[in-house]
Amino acid sequence: MAWTETTRRNYVRRTLRYASDVTDREWNFVVAFMPAPRRLGRPRKTDLQEIVNALLYIALTGCQWRMLPKDFPPCSTVQRYFYEWRAMGVWSRINHHLVMEARELEGNEASPTAGAIDSRSVKTTESGGIRGFDAGKKIKGRKRHIIVDTLGLMVQSADIQDRDGAPIS
Repeated sequence: MAWTETTRRNYVRRTLRYASDVTDREWNFVVAFMPAPRRLGRPRKTDLQEIVNALLYIALTGCQWRMLPKDFPPCSTVQRYFYEWRAMGVWSRINHHLVMEARELEGNEASPTAGAIDSRSVKTTESGGIRGFDAGKKIKGRKRHIIVDTLGLMVQSADIQDRDGAPIS
């Protein structure tokens, strides 16, 4: 995609604190996937947009949880929301809808009809967690793979074996 005056205007981030902060347009997309407040217990005081901004800051900079700048919510709060949303599948749903929208913007159907699979085996030690033996490459360790559609967008996560991931439903 080439930068034009229209696209520059859409992605400009002059008023945001950090380059990773979401714009109002991006937040309006993401907020639809956020879980509703719980009916019982204390009312939610934390701004979810600030949680998302903190998580994107960590993802962009690669900083540790404890190194999160003080103008974000406490790192324990950000971490708790991240793990809760991951367990609820919030990130997967957001990614799925973003991929569908990107495909439609390119003039394709929302669901991919073709893809490419690639895998990689990495050596690990016994103490490194789950490991197995890749008979094809003669390596003890972990195998990760990726399935991308014809636009190069990720279709499936890497924790699925090739034989199980190949027949995409």
